[in-house]
Amino acid sequence: MSSEVDALPDDTDDEPQVGVRATTTVSAHPSAVWQHLTSDAGTEALLGEGARIGSKGAPWKAGDGSYGVVRSFHPMENVRVTWHPHDDGPLSMLDVQLHPDGEGTRVDVYHEGRGIVGDPRGDQQHWQDALGRLAGGLPG
Repeated sequence: MSSEVDALPDDTDDEPQVGVRATTTVSAHPSAVWQHLTSDAGTEALLGEGARIGSKGAPWKAGDGSYGVVRSFHPMENVRVTWHPHDDGPLSMLDVQLHPDGEGTRVDVYHEGRGIVGDPRGDQQHWQDALGRLAGGLPG
């Protein structure tokens, strides 16, 4: 697994926009990764207990209070959702992308938005841990 933390340039607003990327490569075909990602167990591994990803426009909510809406859904390629860490949390976007990588699949998570956390490295670690849970649930 590798990781990156990037601070995106501040355009005109006082609060800088931050983006992080977490990535992992698993030894499973993209179709198997997609099937797991969109299953109840896979969605919970990534977004939290109780979260379910539906079709475009469908809301989701996890038991920890995080919630959002599915913004795009492209089978075996990517799913993009809005993500709020809690009821009064700032809006941000989470983009999960699958890429064939040899005999396996690279899974990239991009999280970007304003004020997602005070510590971008902590946010990046959150998504790296989520990818670890997602990968751990894949059939071996």
